[in-house]
Amino acid sequence: MLMQIILHTPKWVFAVFFLLLWLGARQLLTNEVSLTRVTLMPVAMGGLSVYGVVSVFGDSFGPLLGWAAAAAVMAALVLQRPLHAATRYDAAARQFQVAGSPVPLMLMMGIFLTKYVVGATLAMHPEMRHQPVLALVVPALYGAFTGVFVARAVRLWKLAIRTDAMSAAARAA
Repeated sequence: MLMQIILHTPKWVFAVFFLLLWLGARQLLTNEVSLTRVTLMPVAMGGLSVYGVVSVFGDSFGPLLGWAAAAAVMAALVLQRPLHAATRYDAAARQFQVAGSPVPLMLMMGIFLTKYVVGATLAMHPEMRHQPVLALVVPALYGAFTGVFVARAVRLWKLAIRTDAMSAAARAA
């Protein structure tokens, strides 16, 4: 049955998979990341996450609320964690130096695989769309992924704001 699912998957889905795999794998290495990219990544992944909820449940309030609640909880949890000690912000270049991490790859694959598994499941069993468990679990997963992405970006923004404030204070002194 798995082979039938894969054979009936549109080709563009594999292209998206490999693009996300490539983007996530790049995050395994220490690299420099612009302030713009730090902002765009959670926006893009959050958009895919919301699209995943809306594509299954429409604009139903319950699943969207579940998504938002899970995103808020995960964001609050991740915001309590400090940045990696090697993380630096260059105010002049508006770039971060960040240590490599498997987290972005896991989050991207988590969003992709959730969308894929839910899509395949509903293609074979459309009646499951109305199952309360699905309406709780799927939005919570998508929201959790989004919350982690957003919190990681917020932590970097806080570092940038602190660094800019210290630079301004040093110039004023």
